[in-house]
Amino acid sequence: MTKEECKQVVIDIINDIAPDEDTTDLKPDVRLRDQLDLDSMDFLDIVMELRKQHGIEVPEADYQQLASLDSCAEYLTPKFNEKKAV
Repeated sequence: MTKEECKQVVIDIINDIAPDEDTTDLKPDVRLRDQLDLDSMDFLDIVMELRKQHGIEVPEADYQQLASLDSCAEYLTPKFNEKKAV
């Protein structure tokens, strides 16, 4: 999976859990919570959907790695690729 595909996975999850949010012009290097009206429960929903839909575990200590689309891609792309390799 490429970093761009990984970003799209995160955007798709956000669209599912917060359908009223406009994700069309997200800046990849700006914190998602600064661009969208996401609260801590929405953020937990993103983490839970990653696990449910894709089998990706994100430990609580790593939550800050999911702050922006760029940081999500950096953190999640290797995890997705590990899943594929297994």
